[in-house]
Amino acid sequence: MAPPIAADHDAGMSTATAPAPSIPAFARLQPDPAFPLIAPQQLPAIPAASGQPGLDASQLEHFHSRGWVLVPGLADAATVALLEQECEGLHERMAEPGADERDRVHVSWEEHAEPGRPRRVRQLMHSQRVCPTIDAISRSEAVLAIMRQLIGPDVCLFHSKLMMKAAREGSFTPWHQDYQYWQYESLLPTQVNCMLYVDGADLGNGCLRMVDGTQRSGLLPIHRIASKSFSIGLEGGLDDWPSTPIPANPGDAIIFGSYVIHGSGPNTSDRHRRANTFAFDRPGNARGEALPLEFHRCGRPDPRSR
Repeated sequence: MAPPIAADHDAGMSTATAPAPSIPAFARLQPDPAFPLIAPQQLPAIPAASGQPGLDASQLEHFHSRGWVLVPGLADAATVALLEQECEGLHERMAEPGADERDRVHVSWEEHAEPGRPRRVRQLMHSQRVCPTIDAISRSEAVLAIMRQLIGPDVCLFHSKLMMKAAREGSFTPWHQDYQYWQYESLLPTQVNCMLYVDGADLGNGCLRMVDGTQRSGLLPIHRIASKSFSIGLEGGLDDWPSTPIPANPGDAIIFGSYVIHGSGPNTSDRHRRANTFAFDRPGNARGEALPLEFHRCGRPDPRSR
């Protein structure tokens, strides 16, 4: 069972289900035959013993049967407090002229802000470069032990992305598979996500929703969406498909692969829903140029990395 990054907690799963009567559009789609039908492929992982980092037997079974697993308390309260401090002022800092180049990050902004209102960050790519605690978590044994179980002994950071989902302004994320985006920069759908919550999440502020079992759906055809930051996805509103909303507390993490279909509603509450998604991969899976050596985390690095 996975202990937290700096303190011990029990781990478990959330299974609240939101039923919907209609047949989702994805069930009628034909997957791309150029890619595997299941992602990630199940490895012969050794379950973690009680109190040891990694997923225990029940968590591994949940991940491979549903496509995701909730790990409560992956980060303890002190670590969450540091994350909160590092998130303060990020909207204003990223709005400074030249911030992208200065910090070597990429910012996507909320698109529906009223004239005259301050800009709000939707996504901050390469968040590990501006938040030291995020970088430390991406290198922690609490996280990497899980990734070695699901990816293998050699692990690199594919990307780290902070999703701010500001109170009253955070927009919805349509149904999508992550590999619908990543197919253009990686060879195979071997990535695994760790989405770590800075704030508590529920349906009111836009918690993650999963379509259980769709890690066995293959890579589905793309539906284009009119958005600057989420332009690829699948047809259908969030309430059109049977899905599992996953409420979470600060410090909880959701582990999921690159095929499982997921999305989230808008933040209609007065509470932020900040979360950082760490996507990990096997070294050598990049199309074209290798990831920088700074993205290496454990095991053997990609020999092409510099």
